[in-house]
Amino acid sequence: MTELLPAPTSADTSATLREVAERVRWIATAIVDAANHGRPNASGVKVGGHQASSASMVDIMTALWFSELERDDRVSVKPHASPVLHAVNYLLGDLDASYLSRLREKGGLQSYPSRLKDPDTVDFSTGSVGIGATAAIWAALAHRYLDSRVPDVAPAGRFISLVGDAELDEGAVWEAVADPAVAGLGEVLWVVDVNRQSLDRVVPDVQVHRLEGMFEAAGWQVLTLAWGRTITSLFERPGGADLRRRLESMPNEEYQRMLRADPAELPDRILGDDASAELTALVGSLSVATLAEAVRDLGGHDLDLLVDTFRHVDTHRPTVVLAYTIKGRGLPIEGHPANHSALLTEEQMDAYAAEVGADRADPWRAFEPGSAADQLCRRRGEALRREPVATPTVDALPVALGRSHRAPVSTQAALGRFLVDLTREAPQVAGKVVTCSPDVASSTNLGGWINKTGVWSAQDRRDWFADDAQRTLRWAEGTGGQHIELGIAEVNLVGLLGELGTTWSRWGERLIPLATLYDPFVARALEPWSYGMYSGGQSILVGTPSGVTLAPEGGAHQSITTPSIGLEQPGCVAWEPAFAQDLEWCLLAAMGQVGRPDGTSAYFRLSTRPLDQTAARLPDDPDLLERRRRHAVAGGYRLGDQAGGDDVTLVGVGAIMPEVLAAADRLASVGVRAGVVCLTSPDLVYRSYDARGRVGAHHASDIAEVLFPAAHPAPLVTVMDGHPHTLSFLAGLRGDRLVGLGVREFGQSSDLDDAYRLHGIDTASIVDAALTLAGR
Repeated sequence: MTELLPAPTSADTSATLREVAERVRWIATAIVDAANHGRPNASGVKVGGHQASSASMVDIMTALWFSELERDDRVSVKPHASPVLHAVNYLLGDLDASYLSRLREKGGLQSYPSRLKDPDTVDFSTGSVGIGATAAIWAALAHRYLDSRVPDVAPAGRFISLVGDAELDEGAVWEAVADPAVAGLGEVLWVVDVNRQSLDRVVPDVQVHRLEGMFEAAGWQVLTLAWGRTITSLFERPGGADLRRRLESMPNEEYQRMLRADPAELPDRILGDDASAELTALVGSLSVATLAEAVRDLGGHDLDLLVDTFRHVDTHRPTVVLAYTIKGRGLPIEGHPANHSALLTEEQMDAYAAEVGADRADPWRAFEPGSAADQLCRRRGEALRREPVATPTVDALPVALGRSHRAPVSTQAALGRFLVDLTREAPQVAGKVVTCSPDVASSTNLGGWINKTGVWSAQDRRDWFADDAQRTLRWAEGTGGQHIELGIAEVNLVGLLGELGTTWSRWGERLIPLATLYDPFVARALEPWSYGMYSGGQSILVGTPSGVTLAPEGGAHQSITTPSIGLEQPGCVAWEPAFAQDLEWCLLAAMGQVGRPDGTSAYFRLSTRPLDQTAARLPDDPDLLERRRRHAVAGGYRLGDQAGGDDVTLVGVGAIMPEVLAAADRLASVGVRAGVVCLTSPDLVYRSYDARGRVGAHHASDIAEVLFPAAHPAPLVTVMDGHPHTLSFLAGLRGDRLVGLGVREFGQSSDLDDAYRLHGIDTASIVDAALTLAGR
């Protein structure tokens, strides 16, 4: 831990910063007030906002935006401080005043900072507590990757996260802080708002020393700003050491209660029962007003100290500044344990306006033109203004790579082959691909790609196993690699994936990020994965191996709900191709949608089960083969005869297709005609179905009608290695009777045949369901 005291700064500059900070605090408070009291609310639902959480961040953000930030810096702002960010942007000329009364209103300011939906500059979306804080880390890593591979990439400055201390309870924070890839990121700066309150309570005890130790153990520089200059000068006087010891040893709850007490009670509350004579003399020498000011003089509210601290950051390793603050600083609800969601009353707003010289009838009043504060705002607004980022060119991708898929192969193995083929058939596109993995690269078949392209590292590293003749995976690390390996933390993986997927909009450089992880752990990574897409990150996530098809691994490694998760995720297309050729077509289509203004992410659910590729029955005729490709990338295709006259239609997805085809053959042997539909993307078929009949709806194809024509209804048996709910929407296409076969229960270790029988997705179960629907 290092404690800093500031060098003297210009009194005029300090006074101007304090004036700006007070105006920021007022505007931020008024933004929330206007949302709750300034417009009609017919529903009666509380609009809300976070006046207290915003107030504690004002001085920190003023010191940054009005003194220390540079144009290329990127800042992640804690969710509950969004009103402060908008107030700052307004004073900098980056937000029109008309938006200030429209917090949490359609077309207005979002409840939490949103990179895509707010009208002013927001670098990171931070609605998911703890996730937005780590995004700046992964953005720094993404820019380092670009900088090592792309000539003349747009520069980047510091990557700053403003974090609430309660956010540090989130496990995602510590997974990111501790990852070895983070320890060398000197451009990363976190500022923790240590206001010692969470939503429901004052955080018990004094835990900052534990936090200091945890950051230091991860290799971070730790700067703790506990006290400001006023009270620090008292610490130097006789009895000052006792005063400091008393204040720093009292529980957080006692300190917060002291802030709410009548000022006349402060001497007795500070002295307690066994104060030393020197401490008694020191406290007795101070007026009540001076004492009240001193105990509130925390480091996170001392603007000069904050500015000086930000200028003394070690640029060779990440830094965290633990800045003590008061929740609700300067407001009537200052320090109250229930102030998190509290809103100032009309009377309190009137009193606050009078205290700071504001006008409630004109809450957005700017500084007097030509005043020092006005000049500072204009100067800083110009210094921070960015030019729009040019949209990068999207390289044309081939629609196929030309490999002949004949030998039995799993889709997981086909993924590895695909990436190697891409380097040969489309090298310009392959050069934009960056793969990531949480220590499962070899077990998800990325070995060939890694051998071909290398592992990326910010610095070249010696390969000590280069001369080992028995090694098959060449783990050569350097700045030219295209694979980034993180530790075993899926949350970190998708956090990095999302930021790699925003480089096209941050710096005008398109990447095609593709990450592999074990499919059972998609649910673990779901929140940050979804957050990345909400923030504009476009990427490809490959979950493999999947389902009970991974039978010997047991129930803990058998994913059940992931197909439904993929279908329901906004901003993403979910795929589960069965055959290698389908995977090739669909991956190329998905890559073409990544890194563009109208783009989208993709999720592929792959399997380790080798399938006979001749079962795909690929047409020999080029026109028919192209038709099959178009259907595959639209969501699915029929195997065999076209619809018409089916007694029953079997619908399969992914690795379960051999059982579906075998069931069709058995049914034919007993005189039941079973049509077969192979879905590559239930997601796209659902979108086609969902768009029918909706005014203004847009969908890419009419694949639902092609696969399930209204003129040829038939009962449906759906089969997949996942929860059958995923395909239940098919019953609504034509009103067909439907039996859904899938996985509803946790599995167990077994061989594949036993697993399929256990869950009723084996050939016999499919045949039985079809015969029942056919009335046999």
